[in-house]
Amino acid sequence: MIKVLIVETNVQNYQGTTDPTGLWLGESAEFVDEMQRAGIAVDYVSPKGGFVPLDPRSMKYTDAAIMGIYRDRDFIERGLKNTLAPGTIDPTTYSAIYYTGGHGVMWDFPDNPEIQAIASAIYAHGGYLLSVCHGIAGLLNLKNTQGDYVIKGKTITDFTTAEEILAGKKKVVPFLNQDVATDHGANFQKKRFYKDYTVQDGHLITGQNPFSVRSVAQKFITEVSK
Repeated sequence: MIKVLIVETNVQNYQGTTDPTGLWLGESAEFVDEMQRAGIAVDYVSPKGGFVPLDPRSMKYTDAAIMGIYRDRDFIERGLKNTLAPGTIDPTTYSAIYYTGGHGVMWDFPDNPEIQAIASAIYAHGGYLLSVCHGIAGLLNLKNTQGDYVIKGKTITDFTTAEEILAGKKKVVPFLNQDVATDHGANFQKKRFYKDYTVQDGHLITGQNPFSVRSVAQKFITEVSK
């Protein structure tokens, strides 16, 4: 059975402030919607397990499909209230790991050793690494068995510096995804800000921004349907 592990943040505030952040709802919900349509199972994990906060700004960018998932009892229980803790995960049961975004991930995704170990194991047995928007933070520091960054020499995309400026968060975030990706040897690609754009390089599929979720999901579905 094909199953995907969805990674979500536990961070509720921009570090050093009282401004709320969290999971960008559509980046989980739209992906789940695509997986359900394709008959692919999902589980949810977060760095601490348990409750996942929502970025309140993401609620302005919803539609009927997103709200349908948001109201679904299974998504509420497993995707928002009771996400799995990393220590409970068996990587061998997953065909892919998918990193959702929202600014919160900038603090709890980059250097989480348990989730890095899960991702490395999934990738090592031929699985896929998927991310959208800020979710790339979970892949930026991931290394292979040779000690090289997994994204080194790979063509990827993520939330751009221009988009961070437009979001008004350039001075708040701890780093810029685009800069770190380039520093770690990735071939960074982008389109105009806030346009759907997804890049695939082998078993690595990345989306630029919240409008790229379905494209990431569909590329993965195409791959596992071959």
